Amino acid sequence: MYLLWTSLVLYSSLLLSTHSQPENQKVKQKSLHKKDLDIIERYNGMCVQGAMGPSGRDGTPGVNGIPGTPGIPGRDGAKGEKGECMRESLEESWTPNFKQCAWSALNYGIDLGKIAECTFTKMRSHSALRVVFSGSLRLKCKTACCQRWYFTFNGAECSGPLPIEAIIYLDQGSAEFNSTINIHRTSTVEGLCEGISAGLVDVAVWVGTCSDYPRGDASTGWNSVSRIIIEELPK
Repeated sequence: MYLLWTSLVLYSSLLLSTHSQPENQKVKQKSLHKKDLDIIERYNGMCVQGAMGPSGRDGTPGVNGIPGTPGIPGRDGAKGEKGECMRESLEESWTPNFKQCAWSALNYGIDLGKIAECTFTKMRSHSALRVVFSGSLRLKCKTACCQRWYFTFNGAECSGPLPIEAIIYLDQGSAEFNSTINIHRTSTVEGLCEGISAGLVDVAVWVGTCSDYPRGDASTGWNSVSRIIIEELPK
């Protein structure tokens, strides 16, 4: 700062002397005047910069710009896989479907063959049939024997998953017991069968022999009510 002040004083003195001197010395003073200006400019460049001032306030927000033009439409995506059929979920609510056939006294004494049948209308292919036979059964023989009572559906035994059957086995007895004892007992043959198509179904109860055993004297439905119950169930 001292040098700057000294330069300013010197410059002022030169200006005063210029006005007081004759015309013939003005040329020399011009060169001195330029030199003094260079000195002042040089020392001014050496000034130390002051501290930064406080930040100004934010300006007023600008107005919204002009809306842009619509973009290019996207391309169609890859074709998806075929979905699963939802037919079952759209089916109506389940309606009960059942039937009962009953006989007061079958009194069937056959050992091989069909005992009774009941025709049923199955409403759906994807359903199961529950069948029940209830009636008195009897088997007697003098030596060991076995008989089998079973269901058929349109003439064939159930294969979904296995046959529906019941057996009675009678041993030849001993000296203390009479092997020809004649006892009739109410029994039940029951099961579920799948894989049967919709429509009329002939449900029948048969009697036959057991494998590897001789047949005996069978009796079905003696002196009592016998019945077949058929019911269609959802899977």
